[in-house]
Formats: sequence, structure tokens, C-alpha cells
Amino acid sequence: MNTQNTTLHIKLWHREFWLMAFANLLLTMAVYMLVPTLPLWMLYEEGMSAEETGVAMGIFALGIVLPGPFCSYLVQRYRRNMVCVWAIAALAAGIFFMGHDNDRLPTSFVYGLRLLMGAAFGLAQMVLASTLIIDTCESNRRTEANHSATWFGRFALALGPLAGLLVYHAAGFQTVQWAAMGCCALSAVLILLVGFPFRVPEDHVPLFSLDRFFLTGAWPLFLNLLLVSVGLGIVFALSLSEDFYGLMMLGFVLALLAQQYVFRDAELKSEAVSGLLLAGAALLVLLFHAESPLSAPLLGLGVGIVASRFLLFFIKLSHHCQRGTSQSTFMLGWEGGIALGLGIGWSCFDGDCQAMLYTAMGCIVAALLVYNGFTHSWFVRNKNR
Repeated sequence: MNTQNTTLHIKLWHREFWLMAFANLLLTMAVYMLVPTLPLWMLYEEGMSAEETGVAMGIFALGIVLPGPFCSYLVQRYRRNMVCVWAIAALAAGIFFMGHDNDRLPTSFVYGLRLLMGAAFGLAQMVLASTLIIDTCESNRRTEANHSATWFGRFALALGPLAGLLVYHAAGFQTVQWAAMGCCALSAVLILLVGFPFRVPEDHVPLFSLDRFFLTGAWPLFLNLLLVSVGLGIVFALSLSEDFYGLMMLGFVLALLAQQYVFRDAELKSEAVSGLLLAGAALLVLLFHAESPLSAPLLGLGVGIVASRFLLFFIKLSHHCQRGTSQSTFMLGWEGGIALGLGIGWSCFDGDCQAMLYTAMGCIVAALLVYNGFTHSWFVRNKNR
């Protein structure tokens, strides 16, 4: 039977790895606290149109991509942990300036800040996932480390919006900003608590490189992942409640348990297909029974299974020296796709929730058809691990 699993070992969970995992959680929470609250501030406090709000949310995806070609140069030329810390500081600065003044900010300034925030988050994530987390682990634990640490970032998809909405309704958007900046500060402190030895850079390090940026041989899987994440981003553009995100977190926990017990010895194809079917079922429930509490845990369960499996696929498509590049490629497809979906959701549907859900459903169905008809067999032929 064609199966591939990632077994968890207690030896991985040492102090340094825990610090890096929680740094990833806090960094991602800082960004996702703004997902449901920043558009409200743009619309009701800044007076921006829905189209302008959508552009501001979507341009974050472009920012994520921008630092990628420079990532390898930066982590070889400078201390890698400090590159990550300064990127997190830039993200916190962007969050601060987004609403520091009572006067209406120029729309172009908001776009620029969102672009900066995307670039800072993208660089921080690339360095953290492709370099720092790997550096804290033994070579035979690195796949498990990547898999486990990414789950902490995935939890932030539910915990970030949940915390953001609770703070927003209790104390307003400026308090959300301070909470997000606090998450950034704690994330940076956790990274600084881990010692990373300085490494002498290689001779003639190129300024531009695909290393630690994009795994060109994985482009079919990247496009397949993009369909899933864009669909999820469109769903996040809906006015979802705190209860929805709380139940979505429950779905993520169920997905983690399902990976360890339900899919442990299952056929390789079953995990991605099952996850996409569950995500589609969640959208159907949202469409026809919006008040049902089943949609959120189903979505978390399906998306958690699919995202986790696709991450392992990226790792297994890479050669030994490309592990970090595979991590960055997954991050680009996942985070960039969600930001792009948010932009589409806010700018293209004029508040039509049904049209948004049908479009998200179309993305999930397309992802399922592409995966089942092409991507899976292509992966089996091209995997390197």
C-alpha cells in the first residue's frame, strides 16, 4: 500500500523547539487578528469602499512574495535569527502606523502599509520555517519538526481571528493593534531566547536566488494548494462570528487526531481527497444551513487535513538541500492564497454571501478534481523522498 506518515517523537519537543513553535504561533496570530477586524476599521472608521478594502487585503499577498528572492542572501550575509527579528519588528511597525492617527489615512498609504506588512511577514516566515526551526533539530527529526511547527501556525488561523474579534468588540480596533504588536514582540523575544551560532557566509552569495524561496519543480502542487487557500480566504471575508472560529479550532484539533489515528496506515491519496470533501461539505452547510454549528469544525477538519498533507508533499518533492525551499513554497501558496482570497472576497461580491460561498465551493471542487485527476499521480512519479 502506498502510504507515508510522520510519526511524532518525544525527543523533538525540547526547549528550543517549543520556543520556535510558539514564536510561529504568535507571529501568525498577529497577522490573523487583523483578518476580521482590519476590514471593519477600513470600512467604518476610514470610510474606504469595499473595493479599496479588498485591494488593501489582497495586496498583502504581493508583499509576501517580494522578499523571497533575497531570503537566501539575507540569511547567509547576516545573522539569521536577527533577520527574522527585524522582519517581525517591521511587521509590528506596519500594524502600529495603520491606525495611529485619528485623521483619515490616504488610501495609497494604507496600500503601502499592507504591502510592507506582507513583505515583513513573508520574510519572517521564510526565515523561521526554512532555517531557524530546522536549525534547532537533529537531521532525522526535521520533517517531523516542519510538520509539527506548521500546525502551530495553522492553529493561529482560528485563534488569531477569535482573539481579534473578542478584543475588537470589547475595546476597539486600536486595542487589537496593541494586542497584535504584543504578539509580535513576544514572538521576537522567544526567537532571541534561542542561541543560533553565526555561520560564515559562502563566497559570492548571489543577491537574487530561488533558494529558500520557490521550489520550481513543485509548481503543479503549488497551484493545487493555491486553489484551496484562495477558497479559504474567500470564506474568511465573510462576517464570521467568534463562535465560528472557536469551533474551527476544534476542527483543527480533530484533524490532528485524525492524522495520527484515522489516516496512519491509509492509502496516500485518501487523506487529501477526504480533506477536500470535508471542506466542501462545510461550505454546503454554510450555504444551506448557515446557523448550523457543524460548518466550522468541518471546515477546520478538512482544511487541516489537506494543508498538513500538502506540506509533506512539498517536503517529499524536494532534494536534501531544498527542504527550506519547500517550506517557503508551501508558505507562499498557503498564506498568499488566503490573502488573495480575502482580497477577492471583499472587492468582488458587494457583500453577496451566497456568491462568495459558491465561488469558494468552486475553488474547492476544482482543487479536488485537479488533485484526483492529475496532481496525485504526478506527485507519485516525481517525489524524491
